[in-house]
Formats: sequence, structure tokens, C-alpha cells
Amino acid sequence: MTSTPGSILFVCMGNICRSPSAEAVFRQRAIRAGLDLVIDSAGTIGYHQGEAPDARSVKAGEARGYDFSGMRARQVKDSDFMRFDLILAADKDNLAELKRRCPAEFRHKLRLILSFGESDIEEVPDPYYGGNAGFERVLDLLEHSSDALIAAIKALEK
Repeated sequence: MTSTPGSILFVCMGNICRSPSAEAVFRQRAIRAGLDLVIDSAGTIGYHQGEAPDARSVKAGEARGYDFSGMRARQVKDSDFMRFDLILAADKDNLAELKRRCPAEFRHKLRLILSFGESDIEEVPDPYYGGNAGFERVLDLLEHSSDALIAAIKALEK
């Protein structure tokens, strides 16, 4: 990241667990940090198009004070590659799909969500087929990464 982003898109596969959670976590933290950004989320597939985030993601997130209101699953659009300054994928498979679809001139915008922050973990694990602990773990990872991303943005503003 070489310039201050004005817009960030979080991406997972279906846009019902990890990416809406990332959107909710980052939005709250960005507002608290005084950042004025366009923040959205999408999925690499359109299977859940129009659905609200997974109830387990919402329950875990709301317990920590995050707001999921108005969120609906959508698939990444070709225009997203131009519109967003930073596009962050939950895992390597979704990053590979984004790279496959992204025009070459915009590939510099693509990164993993967890590339921000100090962690031995590179990918946000998909909690969909697991228990509640998986949703809590996702939030822990997203909070840490969001704080690191905000610090990186604030450093660029100086």
C-alpha cells in the first residue's frame, strides 16, 4: 500500500461469514479512528446473492458490538476492481480467483486480509461448517488485522 486508500472491499467466497464480519469490524474501528472510507464486502461466488450474513456471524459480531444491518451478500463485480483502492481476500483461494478475474492494471490492489498485522496465520479460516468457536476466532483475527490496517493508513496520512 503506497497511497492512502479511500475505499476497501473485503472478499470471501459466499459473502455471508468472513467478509461481512470484516466489513463490520473494520467499519466500526475506522469510524472510531476518524477515517472516512467507503467499506464494502463481496463474494467470489453469487450463490448467496441477496442473503443476510450468516446468523452465527451476526450473533458473534453483535455480541462484540458490531453492526451488520443492511448487509446483503453480493458477488464481486468487474467494476469493483476499478472502484476500490484496496481489495482484501480472506484466503488464498479467493485471492487467486480475484487475481484471475482482475485486469492487470488493478492487481496491485489485491492482498490477503491478514497481510496486515503480525500473525503466523495467513488466511482467515472459513467458520461455516464448524461450531461457534470458529466465528469467535474469525473475529479475533479480523480485529487484529483491522487495527494493523488502520495503523498503516494513519501512517500514510502523516
